[in-house]
Amino acid sequence: MKWIEIKVVFEHDDIDLAGELIADIFYDLGARGVVMEDQVREYEPGWVEAPETPPAITSVSAYFPDTPAGNEIAPLLSARLDDLEKREGISSIVGHKRLDEDDWAESWKAFFHPINITDTIVIKPTWREYAAAPEEIIIHIDPGMAFGTGTHPTTELCIGLIEKYLTPGQTVLDVGTGSGILTIVAAKLGAAHTTGVDNDETAVMVARQNMAQNRIPADHYDIHAGDLTARVKGVYGLVVANILSEVIVTLLDSIESVMAPRGLFIASGIILANKQRVLDKMAEIGLTPREILEKEEWVAIAAERINR
Repeated sequence: MKWIEIKVVFEHDDIDLAGELIADIFYDLGARGVVMEDQVREYEPGWVEAPETPPAITSVSAYFPDTPAGNEIAPLLSARLDDLEKREGISSIVGHKRLDEDDWAESWKAFFHPINITDTIVIKPTWREYAAAPEEIIIHIDPGMAFGTGTHPTTELCIGLIEKYLTPGQTVLDVGTGSGILTIVAAKLGAAHTTGVDNDETAVMVARQNMAQNRIPADHYDIHAGDLTARVKGVYGLVVANILSEVIVTLLDSIESVMAPRGLFIASGIILANKQRVLDKMAEIGLTPREILEKEEWVAIAAERINR
């Protein structure tokens, strides 16, 4: 089978937001795969006419089967991007090319490399070679159908706080586990047992695969489908959630039932505009912030449960 690669090169102040909005459009149009290339400073021949001084730009590429339906994507995409520019001010240029099956299988892999999330934690695709230092912890995560490959600021912030505050031997609950990356990090940092819960069956499947791929013993974790803490049993020394601000606020209504006394809650995925709302809710239920981190427009909070 042949494939069509469609590439949207764009400029915007918030590249994460713009990239996610363009990726959403691609998925709505039936893309089989989407990759984002960050901070591209050189134009590829054939895409656009290169200016004398290229600005810092980013691109999102998507892949569609080279079929009659696939060839109808271009006008639909153009209309959606025009609307996006009017609403969000995201300017873009579109290019495309055809790929053979072998080219398709390998082309998207070129965008993913090992990433140092902290001084000691490295996220690595399985197909990349990496010479790890003795003190480094390697997390093997391949881009898949669930959120969470370590590259988003919210994931970076959350991993940094887990590394700082997790005590070896603790039990850990990951609400909205996605790819399972936070659960894997916790396990490799010495958690006695980790539990991941997600309301997406696909995410649960991917998370289980990733736990096995990272050689986490099966009796050291439990990954299951569920809505927030509804199916969670027991209490945990550390609860983490890298999810939307609105969902975090809802989660806080039931979090006391799953947190151990003096337990810690690490919340990420909070946009700066919602920071105070989350802090107010934490104060309402007796959680005291120990550390607040910010990166770009995102916030992560580590808060301790203080019995009232």
